[in-house]
Amino acid sequence: MGTLVGHVAPGFGFFALGLWHLLNHIKLHALNPKYYTSMTWFPTSKKRYLELYLIMVGCSMSISMELFIGPARHQPLGPDGTIPSNHLHNFEHSTISLSIFVYALSAIILDKFAPNKSQHGLTLLVGASAFSQQLLLFHLHSADHMGVEGQYHLLLQVVIAISLLTTLMGIGYPKSFLISFVRSISVLFQGVWLMVMGFMLWTPQFMPKGCFMHLEEGHTVVRCGSHQALKRAKALVNVEFSWLLVLVMIFSMCLYMFFTKVYGGRVEYKSLSKYEEPEEVEDAEAQKKNKHFVDHMEKAFIPMDIER
Repeated sequence: MGTLVGHVAPGFGFFALGLWHLLNHIKLHALNPKYYTSMTWFPTSKKRYLELYLIMVGCSMSISMELFIGPARHQPLGPDGTIPSNHLHNFEHSTISLSIFVYALSAIILDKFAPNKSQHGLTLLVGASAFSQQLLLFHLHSADHMGVEGQYHLLLQVVIAISLLTTLMGIGYPKSFLISFVRSISVLFQGVWLMVMGFMLWTPQFMPKGCFMHLEEGHTVVRCGSHQALKRAKALVNVEFSWLLVLVMIFSMCLYMFFTKVYGGRVEYKSLSKYEEPEEVEDAEAQKKNKHFVDHMEKAFIPMDIER
């Protein structure tokens, strides 16, 4: 990360993964809402592990870019074998990619060797560990926490926290569609926010008024000329986040309604009186039978009383 491409490329990966899960969870729930069970990943018809393979390839490319392709010397260490301060963020970003790589690899191994009962929970647990790594490293990020970039990272942590929480909740509630739905939206929104962050922070035309790009310790950061300009820039980031959240929710709801209409069955509604009428008829017939039985027994006992 640290560049436009470094944010847009992984952002597109998160967006594609979140959208893929969102579509599949909606379709799975619409086809059979009563027996819906959440899935941690979705196999394809031609390649069962295609989703997980793509995640592993994307993470490998990200690690390579951060540690070997991006640095000027094509390796992350300094001449004395230590990690330079301007490469700390490369190690942080590559560690996030590594944790997601481990999740994808673990999902394949668990699918092949783990029992069915424990597979779902263990896969989600590894996924939760990846989100927790992501949240921890962005919270303790070596990059700027006080400027405009820090505000973008702060709001990103909120979305990551929702992904982490819903992943952990999915272990205990595998049949909850809402948990899977919210988790998919949060992953999708992570991608949207990362892509927007890349364009807004590293495109000079999108700089907030009073702010500018400045080269510090080998990478470009956004600085503002005054406290008022910084305050205004952070407020604009908050508004931007809110608008995008509204758009993502509208998009998700439209997808849900569309796929529910396409794949969902017809729901038949009946008034309560229709269910009550047969019972009332049965009660009336039962009362008639009981009355007929009582009358018959009375007629049978009358001759016995006369004989006595």
